[in-house]
Amino acid sequence: MTYKQLFLYTILALCFVTSVIFVNHNYSFYDRPIAEVIKTNLEDTKEMSDLHDNKDHLFTQQIIAEIKNGAEKGKLIHLTNEYSSSKAYDQEYHVGSEVFVSIDTSTEETKELTGDIKDVKRDKYVLIVAWIFIFILLLVGKKQGLFSIISLVVNALLLSYALDIYLHNPDKSLLVICSISVILFTVISLLLVNGFNEKTYAAIVATLLGTFISLLITYLVISLTSGKGLHYEEIQFITRPYKMVFMAGLFIGSLGAVMDVAITMSSSIFSLYEKNNNISVKALKNSGMEIGKDIMGTMTNILFFAYISGSIPMLILYFKNASPLGFTLSMNLSLELARALAGGIGIVLTIPIGLYISIFFVNRKKARQ
Repeated sequence: MTYKQLFLYTILALCFVTSVIFVNHNYSFYDRPIAEVIKTNLEDTKEMSDLHDNKDHLFTQQIIAEIKNGAEKGKLIHLTNEYSSSKAYDQEYHVGSEVFVSIDTSTEETKELTGDIKDVKRDKYVLIVAWIFIFILLLVGKKQGLFSIISLVVNALLLSYALDIYLHNPDKSLLVICSISVILFTVISLLLVNGFNEKTYAAIVATLLGTFISLLITYLVISLTSGKGLHYEEIQFITRPYKMVFMAGLFIGSLGAVMDVAITMSSSIFSLYEKNNNISVKALKNSGMEIGKDIMGTMTNILFFAYISGSIPMLILYFKNASPLGFTLSMNLSLELARALAGGIGIVLTIPIGLYISIFFVNRKKARQ
């Protein structure tokens, strides 16, 4: 192990330890009162029936918790929690659970406070999942994994900033803001992970062309059909032009899959060339198209499953209440299917675009040698 690797591992270990210590003692950074459950008692249960006579049970917990921050820090608070056996909109709490609470102001002067549970403090669990993701990424990707983490953080900050600009400037077009963001996402991600080389440049150009052409085709189809068959009920309450918001979300959503295809095509073509500098352009085209055919089906399926999976709860709810199949699918899947189809168009277009752009950069590299 080199000194550089030892230094990086030490920094990583310090970050891990520091973050764990911080998230376990960060109560003072929250404005809302936080309480840790120290005792629970199941008081009673009662049976309920839903619309289809499926039995459900309602449980009542009496909870004693210790307040961890604010003016009432250290005091005990009595809480009541009702939860159903399905736990769809509620949950059972155990000793050690940390919750956000509201304190009954009429009992603030007494030793025993009362209040209500508002939410669960989940930052510890989010931190665990985040570190598992980071460790796996570093273990598999090593240096590229580190740059992937950096690009992910940078892109998240950029997206947050872009949305903040739109929220404070509603007169500006969200589609234009997202277009600028897509260019920045693509350039930053690919340059950080793959470096400054012809392979990266080819992937950047292919990603941008594939994404923007896909958006243009989708926009034209929706305009020509007047958006018939699309149900915007889930986004119509945002008090902004919801069709434009949908297009912007579709734009961002298809970028990831298109970028993946673009870098796969670019890396494959350049790998073939580096192994055999005398390979012909025809052989590169044939090999590239075979690779493209192999990834086409899997990537379109990934998009389909990614978008459809979020609608499964609503589909079950509609089917459970005897809604017709056509009505259920059109109400819940119209936007998701449109996103999946738009992303699929981008994937299919990016395969030949990425192939020919990669060959163009390969020929440039040949000419310089």
